Amino acid sequence: MINRLTTALDFQTQALTLRAERQRLIASNIANADTPGYVARDFNFAQALQQATGGSRGGFKLDENAALATPSPGGRGEGTGREPRLNYAAAAQSNLDRNSVDMDRERASFVDNALRYESTLRFISSSVKTTLDAMKSHTQS
Repeated sequence: MINRLTTALDFQTQALTLRAERQRLIASNIANADTPGYVARDFNFAQALQQATGGSRGGFKLDENAALATPSPGGRGEGTGREPRLNYAAAAQSNLDRNSVDMDRERASFVDNALRYESTLRFISSSVKTTLDAMKSHTQS
């Protein structure tokens, strides 16, 4: 019982950590929207989560689309195997300053990721609360 609980919480904790890292990257992209030559970066969340958990979710299929193209040469994560592999975002339209940040896409990604982060946090909180309530009712009986 405890083993299943910790496995589920480990999975959700990994998801929460990756969501926080993705939020940091998206915020960095937004902050550099006016930086000449800046190339927006992100990572495929589903692949990163599968890599971080070792695919330990059984029959559960992860599905999240990333709006990214070319993998970055020497991107983070190649050394440790635990960090997500960063990708460069494909420029939606050409700019004179060669900046690839698409503010509409970044804002949408920021909000989407923030909502998913919050829902993961609520799930973890609910799971812990339910488990604690079950243990309290069992000890009181």
